[in-house]
Amino acid sequence: MVKKKKKKIRLKKQAYYLLAILVFGVVGIILGINFYNDFTYKQTDEYKLMSKGYSLDETKILLDKLSADTILSLIEKEKDETVVGLVKEKYFLEKNLDRYLAYILDEEEEDLTDVVAVVNVGADKKWYEEELETDISLKEKMNVNKFYALSEEYTPENLVSIPLDYSYGDEGSNQLIDYAYDKFIDLWQAAHDEGFYLMVTSSYRDYASQKDIYDYRKATQGERKADETAARPGHSEHQTGLVVDMTSTTEPLDTDFSESEAYKWLKEHAHEFGFIERYPEGKTYLTGYSPESWHWRYVGVEAATVVHEENITYDEYYAFYIAK
Repeated sequence: MVKKKKKKIRLKKQAYYLLAILVFGVVGIILGINFYNDFTYKQTDEYKLMSKGYSLDETKILLDKLSADTILSLIEKEKDETVVGLVKEKYFLEKNLDRYLAYILDEEEEDLTDVVAVVNVGADKKWYEEELETDISLKEKMNVNKFYALSEEYTPENLVSIPLDYSYGDEGSNQLIDYAYDKFIDLWQAAHDEGFYLMVTSSYRDYASQKDIYDYRKATQGERKADETAARPGHSEHQTGLVVDMTSTTEPLDTDFSESEAYKWLKEHAHEFGFIERYPEGKTYLTGYSPESWHWRYVGVEAATVVHEENITYDEYYAFYIAK
């Protein structure tokens, strides 16, 4: 009996030892896993950004919007609230981050929405500082401005003459690309149904014609003033065959088309037919041109609707949705 009792006690002790070993083993494994996880987490960009003072929400935004290389450069610096603000901007483009920051520093600009817009369209540089080739394969979505240019030889295909019922000048003197012409007629009819009689004053112009216009204004007004109101040759949207300058014969007493009811109607409905006001009021710092309420550009219904609903210029649209 005594031997059996001692054996039982010995077995119990062994069981306790095994249990203790098991418990310590499990605890050791858990501690090891936690240590490993903690060590591994500290190697992550999330931990490194948060250790710089970025909040969890800010960190998630940065990781979602920025590449690994840009994240690494942020980790190597002190926290920059401006970067977080820029990344939150709707039209933020990572490729322009350094230029945003340089523009803020140089211009002491605090409105980040304007900073992003200015840099995206290239207006942080001097107008005509560089000349980029217009991508004509984009057709109605091509961009022509003070940086993007058409060649001297470029002539649109399938130009259609605008009848004198809709335009001033001699027969055939005003032209549009056929698909833009079709949409213009739809636009004209819709405006007419609302009581407005629109007339085209100018449309397609070739390189040579634009050169004559620009050279005359430069000679009579000086280069600075000429650049505000006329495009240099190759940089005119009129050469695309996608533009109509319009006025309203139903409101002849209005000295400025922008004061007319026809203009207000166009502002509200032109996008439904693929046309946009190319140089709107208050956007000269982005387009480089004084407002032109008469200048309407065909970009297609999809693009025109975005420009209208988001209240942006075509330069901003092109930079963010196409060239990005």
